[in-house]
Amino acid sequence: MAADTLKSTTGAGGGAAAVRRLLLDNGALTALIVLLIAMSALSGDFLTTDNLLNVGVQAAVTAILAFGVTFVIVSAGIDLSVGSVAALSATVLAWSATSHGVPVVLAVVLAVATGIAAGLVNGFLIAYGKLPPFIATLAMLSVARGLSLVISEGSPIAFPDSVSHLGDTLGGWLPVPVLVMVVMGLIAAFVLGRTYIGRSMYAIGGNEEAARLSGLRVKKQKLAIYALSGVFAAAAGIVLASRLSSAQPQAADGYELDAIAAVVIGGASLAGGTGKASGTLIGALILAVLRNGLNLLSVSAFWQQVVIGVVIALAVLLDTVRRKAGATPVAAGTGGGKGRQAMTYGLAAVVTVAVVGATSFLHSGSSSTSNPKVGLALSTLNNPFFVQIQAGAKAEAKKLGVDLTVTDAQNDASQQANQLQNFTSSGYDAIIVNPVDSDAAGPAVRAADKAKIPVVAVDRGVNKATTDTLVASDNVAGGELAARTVAEKLGGTGKIVILQGQAGTSAARERAEGFAKGLKAFPGIQVLAQQPADFDRTKGLDVMSNLLQAHPDVQGVVAANDEMALGAIKALGSKAGKSVQVVGFDGTPDGLTAVTNGTLYASVAQQPSQLGRIAVDNALKAFQGKKVAETVKVPVKVVTKENVVGFTG
Repeated sequence: MAADTLKSTTGAGGGAAAVRRLLLDNGALTALIVLLIAMSALSGDFLTTDNLLNVGVQAAVTAILAFGVTFVIVSAGIDLSVGSVAALSATVLAWSATSHGVPVVLAVVLAVATGIAAGLVNGFLIAYGKLPPFIATLAMLSVARGLSLVISEGSPIAFPDSVSHLGDTLGGWLPVPVLVMVVMGLIAAFVLGRTYIGRSMYAIGGNEEAARLSGLRVKKQKLAIYALSGVFAAAAGIVLASRLSSAQPQAADGYELDAIAAVVIGGASLAGGTGKASGTLIGALILAVLRNGLNLLSVSAFWQQVVIGVVIALAVLLDTVRRKAGATPVAAGTGGGKGRQAMTYGLAAVVTVAVVGATSFLHSGSSSTSNPKVGLALSTLNNPFFVQIQAGAKAEAKKLGVDLTVTDAQNDASQQANQLQNFTSSGYDAIIVNPVDSDAAGPAVRAADKAKIPVVAVDRGVNKATTDTLVASDNVAGGELAARTVAEKLGGTGKIVILQGQAGTSAARERAEGFAKGLKAFPGIQVLAQQPADFDRTKGLDVMSNLLQAHPDVQGVVAANDEMALGAIKALGSKAGKSVQVVGFDGTPDGLTAVTNGTLYASVAQQPSQLGRIAVDNALKAFQGKKVAETVKVPVKVVTKENVVGFTG
């Protein structure tokens, strides 16, 4: 009778209740459909074959990482190390295959073994060492990233050509990363739904003590679960490095948070016991669609972070509402509901195609703007130097009647590759790129070349790709000039320290090379220490404070940018500009103010605003078919108190 009553009550609600239940039970899928419809309505560039394939490629690495994280979260754990393990695995593959002649097949095995080893260490610390998963994997995050930097010596390593094909396309249109994502997703679904260890994950996540009392070997299962997460992290690292044609020691930084977000958006609970591979895939696609669409709509990278944070919060809120409403997720492998789930996905696909098709019709008759469209892909906007490049570029674009779209890669080579692909698939008239890394930008620039879109490189060149022109000052020459400036100020003898840039970036390597060249002419200069401070003012303050404890007799500081130099000045206090001479790099407004005040002796200014202006001017000329110089050199200039007045950069 109770069952009959329930059925009649459900039926009384009519179709509206059924739709409401469908939406609640499939919150992530509903959100993805809404996003697809919204982006199609807002941007005529979104619903193209090339752009949709871009979305798949951009979701691939996050999705593969997230599949591994799904195992961990279903079992009520957490894995913060997957991004670093991905970078380490790719670095091991490239290092062993290119530097030590290991056969590629064996190098791939070593990379996967690295991921397994990292996962086993995590599992051992958690299961047998009784460390909380957060702490154990946080430690591995640091260890794996450090080992990646040690092995690579802070520089990208070229990836073997045979493995780099994983970043290519089949038949000239189907991206291999998408195929790898699908295969790894099917494996994850099979493990969760059809294997003993998959059922163990749900049991441990539901109630670990009950699982142990029922005879499940919880500790051994945790070892296997974290090892699986390591395997998927290694696969993601290989795919990412293949896309960039190089193993970047700083690759996948912060990707663990995207992976966790994808799993949670996909309907899994951080409390454990629920989660599906299909939901995780939908979560990864939601993040990729958001980033892709917001790029196409020229939304600031800073606001993109806000939007993505709001989406994650809403996803968890929807999950809470769903649970309160009585909707219960079907755990993989529990049987039942699979036919209904397939029907739901099929219905969702039909609805999406119909509505998106209708919205795309709205754009078919719209006329495009008559102004040339130029995309500017900057390595970061969290640095005054690149903010000035942006300012110069915007001023010139306004003057020339150019529609300029600026993106911020946040020093992530993979994110910049995505942004360049978005420019290409959207049919921009010209692209300006300030590469995070010269090697990693190569594949995306080659794709733009293939689409016959002019590309201008600014500040840093692009390797293994053709650019119409390079607008830059010479980082090596600038570093040499900075070293000579401080050496001459000290009279050719003295003790100095060098604050280096972010390990793995081309600017840091080139400026360090220039410092070394410049100091060769001054044997009386003793370098007490060289430490990275990541182009950051706060880190410059911390690193300089630490160095002063070991070297209180320091007489000079050379910093790879003004931000680190300003941090060093703060640490030096009253010594700055008096007993200790500090030389910076870039000629930023704050740096020039410090030069005026006498705390910063000099800054090697690259005139970044001028770089931006010239880049836009050359991009427009290249689009119009006019001849442009292969290289446009903007001279660096040592700015001191004597010549700082009137200098604007």
